[in-house]
Amino acid sequence: MVAIAERSASTQDSAQLTPEQPWQTIVWDDPINLMTYVSYVFRSYFGFSQDQAEELMLKVHTEGRAAVAEGSREAMEMHVEAMHGYGLTATVQKVG
Repeated sequence: MVAIAERSASTQDSAQLTPEQPWQTIVWDDPINLMTYVSYVFRSYFGFSQDQAEELMLKVHTEGRAAVAEGSREAMEMHVEAMHGYGLTATVQKVG
């Protein structure tokens, strides 16, 4: 019985050490928002530099989407809600 308890504890420890697969916030292109506005949102909300914001904005514009943040699911959901508050289309997806 003790061996089973030790094995279970060992299994739990290894599960806790395995990092959670990260998630991404994806911003999608839309026909409404100006490119300058999207760049402004990226700078003001995420704190990107002018160059970073413009690079991501151009990726959204040319490729239809861009990953703007990566981390826990909860944090990415908060970013998506914020992007919706700015009027941008955004979703959460697993990395990979």
